[in-house]
Parts: sequence; C-alpha cells; structure tokens
Amino acid sequence: MRVRTTRGSGQIGYRVTRRHHDFGFPHDRGNPLRTFAICALATLAAVACIVFPPTARAATSAPAVAPAAHSASVPRPTPARALIAVPATARVALPVAAPAPVASAAAASAPRYALVLQDAVPLRSGAKSGGTPLAFLGQGELLELRGERMDYLQVYDLSRERGGYVRASAVRALTLAPDEAPELLALVRFLRDRPGSESLGLGLAAAWLKAAPAGAITAEGLDAMGTMAERLAARANAAAANAANVPVREGEPSVAAQLEVAAGLGVRIASLERDGHVRLCYDGDAWRHVLALSPTPAQSARAALALTRHDCIADTTPPLERWRIDRARADVLARVPVTDLAPWMRNRIRMRQAGVWSAIAFEDSRRLAFPGDAATTGLPSVGPNDVLVAGNEALEALAGIDKAELADDDQSTYADAAMRVGASRWAGEPVLEPAATGLRVATQPGQPGETCVLLLDAKHGVDRPLARRCTFGTVWTASARANAGSTALTLAVQPLATWRELWMFRATPDGWTLQVLPPSTEAGGVGYVEFAGWVPGAGEVLVAREVRDPLHGNKLARTYELLDGQTLVTKKAADAPASLKAFYRFQDPAWKRVTVSLR
Repeated sequence: MRVRTTRGSGQIGYRVTRRHHDFGFPHDRGNPLRTFAICALATLAAVACIVFPPTARAATSAPAVAPAAHSASVPRPTPARALIAVPATARVALPVAAPAPVASAAAASAPRYALVLQDAVPLRSGAKSGGTPLAFLGQGELLELRGERMDYLQVYDLSRERGGYVRASAVRALTLAPDEAPELLALVRFLRDRPGSESLGLGLAAAWLKAAPAGAITAEGLDAMGTMAERLAARANAAAANAANVPVREGEPSVAAQLEVAAGLGVRIASLERDGHVRLCYDGDAWRHVLALSPTPAQSARAALALTRHDCIADTTPPLERWRIDRARADVLARVPVTDLAPWMRNRIRMRQAGVWSAIAFEDSRRLAFPGDAATTGLPSVGPNDVLVAGNEALEALAGIDKAELADDDQSTYADAAMRVGASRWAGEPVLEPAATGLRVATQPGQPGETCVLLLDAKHGVDRPLARRCTFGTVWTASARANAGSTALTLAVQPLATWRELWMFRATPDGWTLQVLPPSTEAGGVGYVEFAGWVPGAGEVLVAREVRDPLHGNKLARTYELLDGQTLVTKKAADAPASLKAFYRFQDPAWKRVTVSLR
C-alpha cells in the first residue's frame, strides 16, 4: 500500500491482518505485557471456579459458625455442672458438626426405587412428552431411581438394561427401608383378591420381600403372592381359550404383558402340554415357602391345594416319575390339619386326596407288572396289599366329603373326584381265587409292562384258553362277571388312571369274541363305564356310565343304560336307576355295593 508522509512517499511493507493484531490494535501501538496479564488472570479465574465450586452447604454452615463464635466470646448463664462436663472448645465445635447426621439420614431415606403403577407406561429418552419411547413398561415393574427433572423421574430398567424418563404420576417412589414394609404388606393384602392387577400385586410383594427384615417375613405375604400368581396363570389359560393375548374382561391389562412382568420378578409360570393344548401353571415356589413358615390352617390348605393340582402334571411325565410326584402330593395333603378347617375347605382337601390316592392305586397296580423295577430304579417295592391300601384311602377320602357343605364352585370338582375314584374302584377290593369249574379269567405277563387275559372254563386251562387278549392297562380280575349260561363275561380294564373300560367276552358260533366298551367315543379325559347286571333270557346287559362328554361342552353325563348283548348298542338310558325298569328288577347286588355312581 502506498502512503504519503512528511518524508516523502514510499512503500510500506506492513499488512494489517488479524494475526498481527492485538485485540484489534496494531502491534506498534499494543502492549504485549498487558495482554499476557489479562490472559493469566482469566485463566486463574476459570481454574478457581472449577476447583472451588460454590455450594449451598458453605452458605448454610456460615451462620452456624457465627453463633458458635459469639457463644465463645460472650459468656451466657450456664449451670456449673455443664461447664465442668463440656469444655469451652468442645462447646464451640459441637454446633458445626451437628448438621452432618441430619444430612446422612435424609440421604438414607431418599427414594431409590420406583414401582410402575399403570399399564403400558412409556420409557422416554427425554424428560418431555415428545421424547422417543424406548420401551413400554407394565404395571408391577420395579425400576432404579436415578434422578428427577420437572415432572419426570430418571430411572433405569435392570431387566432391559436401559435408562430413560417416566412421568412421576405413573410410578410410586419407594425407599425399601424396613419401616416401609408394613405399608407394602397392606397394599399386597388389598390387591390379593383383585382380579386384573396380579402383576402390580406381585411387584408390591417383591418390594415387600426386599424391604422386610429376615425375621419379619411371614406366610401372609407369600400366601398372597402365590394366590396372585395362580390367578394370573388361570387368566392366561382363559384368554388362550377365547383368543390369543386379549383381556378376559374389558379394561383389564394385557395378559401377555403381565406374564412378562411376572417373569421379570422371578415368578416362574411353566407351560405344559395336556390333551393337545398348552396350559400355564405356576411352579408353586411361594407356596412351598408358605408351608415352611408355620402357616395358619387355611394358608396351609391353600398351599397344599395349589401344589397338588391334577391339571398341572404334563401328560408326557414318565410313569415312575409320575409315581414319585403323586406320592409327594399325598404327603403334602397329609400335613394339612383338616380338623381346624372350615367344612367347605375340608371338603376340598378330601376331594383332592380322593383323586391323588386313586391315581396312586392305579400306578401301584401298573408297577406290579414290572417285578424288577424296584431293583433297577431304586424305588420301594410294591405289593398287592399296597394297591388295596391306596384304593381304600381314596374311598375313605371320598366318603369323608360332606355334600351339604359343598360350595357351588365345588360341585364339578366333586363329580371329577368321584369319577377318578370310580375309575380305580376295584383297587379297594381284595382279589379272591375264582371257582375252578365256571367261566373265569386268569392273567399272565406278556411283553414288558403287558398283561395278558386268559378266558378259562372247566375244560380249558391256561395252556389251552378259550380266548387270549393282552393289554398295557390294569386288569381288575375281581370285577369278572359271567352270565348264568356261561356264554358271556364282563371284565373291567383300566388303561389310564382316570379311564376305565368294559371288556365283554361273548361266545359265537365261530368262537369267542371280545368287544370293548369305552366311557365315551372321545379317548382320554375322566370317566368310567361299569357292569351293573345281566337281564336273564333277553341277552341284554345293564351298565352305568359316568364321563365328561366332550361332544357336549365337557359337561358331566351320568347315565344308566340297557345294552344289546350282541352289539353293545344302547337300547334305553336314564339318569337314575329307578327310572329304568330293567335296572329296578335286575341290577346286580355286588354292583350296588361297590359302585360310586349312586352317591
């Protein structure tokens, strides 16, 4: 740039640039020492703000020191005994140290957890309604509380390993201190009998277990926990029967969401396959703890009933494992003090005992078909007397039910218990040696686990029987009944613990034939059909049938029928023996003595 000066014009090689300025002033007019001092002071101030931040405690502790100093400088009237016990220096220091325990107590009582109270609560990325939902929380989930911002709480979900913000109105802050345990137990007690809030009740129960001291945990909270878990599994089964993952009642939370919350809390609900369907059952961990905590008779009965359910044993359970389970169920039921229970609760224990002992009687009879199973499996050996004892235990339990004290909800259960006992009814009858002259049956082992039935008479022995048929079921030889002409014989055969069929051997011009009459055309379920008498001269037979009919909504069907002796087709049927003339006249007295259908 050319400029004109007093000394003439010339070329100045100086360019005004930002790098060569000092805060906007040229170097020839600036002061480098002043610039350095300003930068040093600014740096020191920034470092001081970082190292020594201002705190609220410093402001609050200052007034505490002033009275202390004033009290040290200005004497006040103090008793002589106090002055001797507390030196002057100690009297000055005490007011300064006093706020420390208060601060630690307040920190200890601050909420550390948050319990979700509503369903489908969004966990947002920010403390605003427009924050991105990271997940949706279900009622009953327990979260860690990390902070607070406006009307949102900063939480951390341990199950999802994700943090975020939730509205403060959607959760309940908890300290989980021991003094909070009674309040939590009261809430659990309230939600125990409220359908639809099972996951919330389970979350409160889990919080109570965490807050309560070891000596303060009682059977009441665990009893409520088991009740809510059982009801949640029942709701899930009912929802699966209607439609997948829909509430049973309008307004109730999703069953699938509650099951997920329960699983996150450690409540295990197992999936079992029964009759081609998947059924959910609570594993009963809370009930086992109830029995270990000196429960009341009512709590003990509820725990025993929950741990011995028939429908929570998988169909694929091996026979020997099923025998162990049923023996354990019988032991649990035997520990219940039934004399201290209400009559209706006592009936429920008796009905469950009847079903369990009838299953044990059948399983003991099946183990008789394996003579060496005790040596190979390590289980106790079984004899014919064990089958007789189990059968009589089932009959005694059924006979101990007071029908006048049956609740409306227990009528169906009572019918099921009677059918289970009826299926294994012949287990309670001793096996007598039949006469060697008439038509009779004998058994001999076949393949492993198989029993072969031999039809014999005076001219045909075991080496040359009239007919031979093998089965993997239990053959109750004490039930064999032949007609007056020795041309037909009926026999009770039980292929399953809850299913008994009627076999009928009949003489024809081509030899002896065998016909099998099941309780229903649909296999499985609970039911039995039994011989009730011969109609002389007509070739007809009387039977009693009791079964859950799957073709009519699984309703109970108990009928007394007159069958054709040749085809076993029902000619007449009635719901009471007195309504059928043939039953009134020709029923077998032995059938009337042993049947449970006339209960």
